[in-house]
Amino acid sequence: MPGSYRRADDLPLVIPVFPLDGALLLPGGQLPLNIFEPRYLNMFDDAMSGERIIGMVQTRPGGDVERPNLAPVGCAGRVTSFAETSDGRYLVTLTGVCRFRVGDELPARSPYRQVRADFAAFEADLREGSPQAASAGDPSPLLEALRRYLDHRGLAIDWSSAEAAPSDALINSLAMALPFEPVEKQALLEAPTLAERRETLVALLEIDAAGDDEDPTMIQ
Repeated sequence: MPGSYRRADDLPLVIPVFPLDGALLLPGGQLPLNIFEPRYLNMFDDAMSGERIIGMVQTRPGGDVERPNLAPVGCAGRVTSFAETSDGRYLVTLTGVCRFRVGDELPARSPYRQVRADFAAFEADLREGSPQAASAGDPSPLLEALRRYLDHRGLAIDWSSAEAAPSDALINSLAMALPFEPVEKQALLEAPTLAERRETLVALLEIDAAGDDEDPTMIQ
Protein backbone atom coordinates (compact mmCIF):
# COMPACT_ATOMS: atom_id res chain seq x y z
CA MET A 1 0.00 0.00 0.00
CA PRO A 2 1.16 3.61 -0.53
CA GLY A 3 1.27 4.09 3.23
CA SER A 4 3.89 1.33 3.60
CA TYR A 5 6.57 3.73 2.37
CA ARG A 6 7.95 5.58 5.39
CA ARG A 7 11.21 7.06 4.09
CA ALA A 8 12.52 8.24 0.76
CA ASP A 9 14.99 5.35 0.84
CA ASP A 10 12.07 2.88 0.80
CA LEU A 11 11.18 3.94 -2.74
CA PRO A 12 12.90 2.58 -5.87
CA LEU A 13 15.89 4.46 -7.27
CA VAL A 14 14.76 3.99 -10.88
CA ILE A 15 11.13 4.27 -11.95
CA PRO A 16 9.22 4.17 -15.24
CA VAL A 17 7.61 7.46 -16.17
CA PHE A 18 4.39 8.27 -17.95
CA PRO A 19 4.56 11.74 -19.56
CA LEU A 20 1.01 13.07 -19.72
CA ASP A 21 0.39 16.81 -19.88
CA GLY A 22 -2.56 18.09 -17.89
CA ALA A 23 -2.79 14.95 -15.73
CA LEU A 24 -1.83 15.84 -12.16
CA LEU A 25 -1.18 13.29 -9.45
CA LEU A 26 -0.56 14.46 -5.89
CA PRO A 27 0.41 12.44 -2.80
CA GLY A 28 -2.67 10.69 -1.46
CA GLY A 29 -4.70 11.51 -4.57
CA GLN A 30 -6.16 8.97 -6.97
CA LEU A 31 -5.72 9.27 -10.72
CA PRO A 32 -7.74 6.97 -13.05
CA LEU A 33 -6.01 6.11 -16.34
CA ASN A 34 -7.16 4.44 -19.54
CA ILE A 35 -4.07 2.73 -21.02
CA PHE A 36 -4.05 1.63 -24.64
CA GLU A 37 -0.70 2.51 -26.24
CA PRO A 38 1.46 -0.64 -26.56
CA ARG A 39 4.52 0.90 -24.85
CA TYR A 40 2.45 1.89 -21.82
CA LEU A 41 0.66 -1.45 -21.71
CA ASN A 42 4.18 -2.92 -21.55
CA MET A 43 5.11 -0.45 -18.80
CA PHE A 44 2.15 -1.42 -16.65
CA ASP A 45 2.81 -5.13 -17.27
CA ASP A 46 6.32 -4.65 -15.92
CA ALA A 47 5.16 -2.49 -13.03
CA MET A 48 2.57 -5.05 -11.95
CA SER A 49 5.25 -7.72 -11.76
CA GLY A 50 7.45 -5.46 -9.62
CA GLU A 51 6.80 -2.65 -7.14
CA ARG A 52 3.77 -1.26 -9.02
CA ILE A 53 5.28 2.24 -9.00
CA ILE A 54 4.80 4.63 -11.94
CA GLY A 55 6.04 8.22 -12.13
CA MET A 56 3.57 10.71 -13.57
CA VAL A 57 5.33 13.65 -15.21
CA GLN A 58 4.47 16.50 -17.51
CA THR A 59 6.61 17.71 -20.37
CA ARG A 60 8.26 21.02 -21.15
CA PRO A 61 9.28 22.55 -24.48
CA GLY A 62 12.00 20.76 -26.39
CA GLY A 63 12.84 17.23 -27.40
CA ASP A 64 10.81 15.47 -30.05
CA VAL A 65 7.31 14.11 -30.31
CA GLU A 66 8.27 10.64 -29.11
CA ARG A 67 10.67 11.81 -26.39
CA PRO A 68 9.70 15.29 -25.20
CA ASN A 69 11.70 16.94 -22.45
CA LEU A 70 10.42 16.08 -19.00
CA ALA A 71 9.40 18.56 -16.31
CA PRO A 72 11.82 18.64 -13.37
CA VAL A 73 9.35 17.32 -10.78
CA GLY A 74 6.85 14.48 -10.99
CA CYS A 75 4.82 12.35 -8.58
CA ALA A 76 5.18 8.63 -8.09
CA GLY A 77 2.01 6.61 -7.74
CA ARG A 78 1.32 3.01 -6.90
CA VAL A 79 -1.15 0.95 -8.90
CA THR A 80 -4.03 0.33 -6.49
CA SER A 81 -6.67 -0.75 -9.00
CA PHE A 82 -6.19 -2.66 -12.23
CA ALA A 83 -8.60 -4.15 -14.75
CA GLU A 84 -8.27 -5.30 -18.35
CA THR A 85 -11.03 -4.69 -20.89
CA SER A 86 -12.15 -7.07 -23.61
CA ASP A 87 -10.38 -4.95 -26.24
CA GLY A 88 -7.02 -5.09 -24.43
CA ARG A 89 -7.02 -1.74 -22.64
CA TYR A 90 -6.02 -1.37 -19.00
CA LEU A 91 -8.20 0.63 -16.61
CA VAL A 92 -5.86 1.65 -13.82
CA THR A 93 -5.95 3.79 -10.71
CA LEU A 94 -2.72 5.28 -9.39
CA THR A 95 -2.62 6.45 -5.78
CA GLY A 96 -0.06 9.20 -5.22
CA VAL A 97 2.84 8.27 -2.96
CA CYS A 98 5.56 10.91 -3.14
CA ARG A 99 6.85 13.64 -5.43
CA PHE A 100 10.32 13.32 -6.92
CA ARG A 101 12.93 15.26 -8.80
CA VAL A 102 13.55 13.83 -12.25
CA GLY A 103 17.16 12.71 -12.54
CA ASP A 104 19.10 11.14 -15.36
CA GLU A 105 17.15 9.20 -17.92
CA LEU A 106 18.35 5.64 -18.46
CA PRO A 107 19.40 4.50 -21.93
CA ALA A 108 16.39 2.99 -23.71
CA ARG A 109 16.19 -0.71 -22.92
CA SER A 110 12.41 -0.73 -22.97
CA PRO A 111 9.76 0.92 -25.14
CA TYR A 112 8.92 3.30 -22.28
CA ARG A 113 11.10 5.80 -20.45
CA GLN A 114 12.81 5.30 -17.09
CA VAL A 115 14.54 7.85 -14.88
CA ARG A 116 16.49 8.04 -11.67
CA ALA A 117 14.12 9.48 -9.08
CA ASP A 118 15.24 11.62 -6.15
CA PHE A 119 12.55 11.58 -3.46
CA ALA A 120 14.64 13.13 -0.67
CA ALA A 121 13.33 16.70 -0.96
CA PHE A 122 9.73 15.48 -0.70
CA GLU A 123 10.03 12.91 2.09
CA ALA A 124 7.37 14.78 4.08
CA ASP A 125 4.84 13.55 1.48
CA LEU A 126 5.16 10.09 3.06
CA ARG A 127 4.19 11.15 6.57
CA GLU A 128 0.54 10.84 7.45
CA GLY A 129 -0.61 13.75 9.56
CA SER A 130 2.58 15.66 8.71
CA PRO A 131 2.96 19.37 9.50
CA GLN A 132 2.34 20.00 5.80
CA ALA A 133 -1.14 18.46 6.08
CA ALA A 134 -1.85 20.47 9.23
CA SER A 135 -0.81 23.80 7.71
CA ALA A 136 -3.51 24.20 5.10
CA GLY A 137 -4.90 27.18 6.99
CA ASP A 138 -8.31 28.84 6.84
CA PRO A 139 -10.33 27.36 3.94
CA SER A 140 -12.53 30.45 3.55
CA PRO A 141 -10.42 32.25 0.89
CA LEU A 142 -10.27 29.05 -1.15
CA LEU A 143 -14.02 28.45 -0.91
CA GLU A 144 -14.74 32.07 -1.87
CA ALA A 145 -12.41 31.86 -4.88
CA LEU A 146 -13.95 28.54 -5.88
CA ARG A 147 -17.45 30.03 -5.70
CA ARG A 148 -16.45 32.90 -8.03
CA TYR A 149 -14.74 30.44 -10.40
CA LEU A 150 -17.83 28.22 -10.59
CA ASP A 151 -20.17 31.18 -11.00
CA HIS A 152 -18.04 32.46 -13.86
CA ARG A 153 -18.21 29.09 -15.59
CA GLY A 154 -21.87 28.45 -14.82
CA LEU A 155 -21.12 25.35 -12.78
CA ALA A 156 -22.35 23.98 -9.48
CA ILE A 157 -21.00 21.53 -6.91
CA ASP A 158 -22.20 19.97 -3.67
CA TRP A 159 -21.23 22.81 -1.34
CA SER A 160 -21.99 20.87 1.83
CA SER A 161 -19.38 18.27 0.82
CA ALA A 162 -16.84 20.93 -0.16
CA GLU A 163 -17.27 22.81 3.12
CA ALA A 164 -17.05 19.60 5.17
CA ALA A 165 -13.96 18.23 3.40
CA PRO A 166 -10.60 18.38 5.23
CA SER A 167 -8.55 21.27 3.88
CA ASP A 168 -5.77 19.08 2.51
CA ALA A 169 -8.20 16.80 0.68
CA LEU A 170 -10.12 19.76 -0.77
CA ILE A 171 -6.97 21.52 -1.99
CA ASN A 172 -5.50 18.43 -3.61
CA SER A 173 -8.74 17.21 -5.18
CA LEU A 174 -9.40 20.63 -6.75
CA ALA A 175 -5.81 20.92 -7.97
CA MET A 176 -6.09 17.53 -9.66
CA ALA A 177 -9.62 17.84 -11.05
CA LEU A 178 -9.95 21.39 -12.34
CA PRO A 179 -8.99 22.02 -15.98
CA PHE A 180 -5.91 24.17 -15.51
CA GLU A 181 -3.19 24.48 -18.14
CA PRO A 182 -0.21 22.09 -17.87
CA VAL A 183 2.13 24.84 -16.64
CA GLU A 184 -0.42 25.71 -13.95
CA LYS A 185 -0.75 22.05 -12.95
CA GLN A 186 3.04 21.92 -12.65
CA ALA A 187 3.05 24.96 -10.38
CA LEU A 188 0.51 23.24 -8.12
CA LEU A 189 2.64 20.09 -8.05
CA GLU A 190 5.84 21.93 -7.21
CA ALA A 191 4.38 24.07 -4.43
CA PRO A 192 6.62 23.15 -1.47
CA THR A 193 3.89 23.07 1.17
CA LEU A 194 0.17 22.57 1.26
CA ALA A 195 -0.31 26.20 2.31
CA GLU A 196 1.62 27.35 -0.76
CA ARG A 197 -0.41 25.03 -2.97
CA ARG A 198 -3.58 26.57 -1.55
CA GLU A 199 -2.27 30.07 -2.32
CA THR A 200 -1.40 29.03 -5.88
CA LEU A 201 -4.81 27.42 -6.31
CA VAL A 202 -6.63 30.51 -5.05
CA ALA A 203 -4.62 32.70 -7.45
CA LEU A 204 -5.46 30.45 -10.41
CA LEU A 205 -9.16 30.41 -9.52
CA GLU A 206 -9.26 34.19 -9.21
CA ILE A 207 -7.43 34.70 -12.53
CA ASP A 208 -9.90 32.41 -14.29
CA ALA A 209 -12.93 34.06 -12.66
CA ALA A 210 -11.71 37.44 -13.86
CA GLY A 211 -11.31 36.24 -17.45
CA ASP A 212 -13.65 36.01 -20.43
CA ASP A 213 -13.84 32.24 -20.92
CA GLU A 214 -17.01 31.57 -22.93
CA ASP A 215 -16.50 27.81 -23.16
CA PRO A 216 -17.03 26.44 -19.65
CA THR A 217 -15.63 23.04 -18.85
CA MET A 218 -17.97 20.66 -17.08
CA ILE A 219 -16.85 19.16 -13.78
CA GLN A 220 -17.80 15.54 -13.42
